[in-house]
Amino acid sequence: MIQAEREVLESALGHHFRDPEWLERALTHRSHREGLAAVGLFDNERLEFLGDRVLGLVVSEHLLRTFPDWDAGRLSKRNARLVSTSSLEAAARRTGLGQHLRLGRGEEKTGGREKRNLLADVFEAVIAAIYLDGGLEAAARFIRGALLDTVSAGQPDALEQGDYKSALQEWMQQRGRGLAEYRVVRESGPDHQKIFSVEIWLDKHRIAGGEGSSKKEAEQKAARTALEHLESEVSDTAPESDPAGKK
Repeated sequence: MIQAEREVLESALGHHFRDPEWLERALTHRSHREGLAAVGLFDNERLEFLGDRVLGLVVSEHLLRTFPDWDAGRLSKRNARLVSTSSLEAAARRTGLGQHLRLGRGEEKTGGREKRNLLADVFEAVIAAIYLDGGLEAAARFIRGALLDTVSAGQPDALEQGDYKSALQEWMQQRGRGLAEYRVVRESGPDHQKIFSVEIWLDKHRIAGGEGSSKKEAEQKAARTALEHLESEVSDTAPESDPAGKK
């Protein structure tokens, strides 16, 4: 990476690297093999591993301090939402990391710079790079600016509402369940006070419905109901362990 390009990225990250090699490693995908051995670089998988741990610590502390009245279960759910692939992908896009990724030809041709998992991974790798270069406070400052500033301490409902459509999509992708289809099945009421009814279908089966004063609101409510139903379904069918740890 040339110096001018690095300075632009450092400005977006809010961190000036004393050792630029950490940033180079964070941006290097494993598909980028040409020349790696010659310059002594590795890909970003090891940094991603560390970044995930640093991210978890910073986000957990943020939630604990911001919402002192929340119980552990509520904190865990919101923590999972904030560190989800969708959330990290969005943060990576906001900081422009995709355009700086070092990819192999195959990944470049298949649109690697736009892939959700690659963007989430490089975001975690950059966290680790900043941590190793500048310490925990530098990494926490980056996480707050790139991710946590979207959550207002004075508006806990912003976390409560969440993006249930994204959460549902991610839940299904992780389990190979395909994509949900949202269908507007009914519109009722006068134009200034319309009510939209939306259903979610998966594999030719209706799994949930919701109503709202806009299509977006109805979709979010349906997605929340679907997510609760699916998670409950998994919980009910999961085998229980006895006190000795046997199934």
